[in-house]
Amino acid sequence: MEAARAKLTRVLSRIFINNVNDKAQRAMRSGSSFDGLAKYSTSAAAVVKDYEDYRKSLYGDITHKALLVDAVGTLVAPSQPMAQIYRQMGEKYGVEYSEDEILRRYRWAYGQPWGRSRLRYVNDGRPFWQYIVSSSTGCSDTQYFEELYNYYTTEKAWHLCDPDAEKVFEAIKKAGVKLAVVSNFDTRLRPLLRALNCDHWFDVVAVSAEVRKSCTPPHQTHTHTLS
Repeated sequence: MEAARAKLTRVLSRIFINNVNDKAQRAMRSGSSFDGLAKYSTSAAAVVKDYEDYRKSLYGDITHKALLVDAVGTLVAPSQPMAQIYRQMGEKYGVEYSEDEILRRYRWAYGQPWGRSRLRYVNDGRPFWQYIVSSSTGCSDTQYFEELYNYYTTEKAWHLCDPDAEKVFEAIKKAGVKLAVVSNFDTRLRPLLRALNCDHWFDVVAVSAEVRKSCTPPHQTHTHTLS
C-alpha cells in the first residue's frame, strides 16, 4: 500500500509540474501576454494548492517522511583553513611550502583518479589520505600524517555550520520526520559526530566508507580535509 502511494505521489508530481510548464508556454504564446500570464499565475497557484492538499490527505501536516543531510558543508565545517593546519603542524617535520602552494597541490592531488574505483574512502581511508598529505606538503613522515589524521577527528578541527542546528532538527523530529546523515566520508565520521555531541540527533548515519559505495554522484561530492 505504501509503495503504491509513493508511486502515485511521484506520478502526480510529474503531472502537476508538466501541467504548470505547459500552461506557462501557452501563456507566453498568447496574443495578450499580460492576460495570459495572469491566467497562468492563477492556474499555477491552483496546481500547487491541489498538490499540497493531496499530500496532506496522505500524510497530514507532514510533507516529508525523511530528511537526509550531508556532513561537510551542511552539518559541519572545518574550523581553520586546511592549508593553514597542514603548514602549522608540518613545520616541525620540515614542511616548507606556503599555504597557497599546499592548497594548490592539495586540489591537484584530490582531483586525480584514485585507483580503479570512484570511492576514495574505504574503512578509515588512511591510504588515500596519506597520498593527499604527502602530495600536498612533500612530507611523507608517518608521525606527521598520524597527527593530522587524528586532529581531524576532534571537535577542535570542526564546528557546526549552524549553532542553532539542534533546535531545528528537534523541531523536524517532533513533526515525525526521520533524520539521517548520508555522507562520503571515512570511518571517523561517527566519532566526530560524537565529539561534537550531535550524533544523537539522527536516526541513521550512512557513511560511504562503511557501505563501500559513494553516497552522491562524483560531480556532486564535497571535497573535505579529513587527514
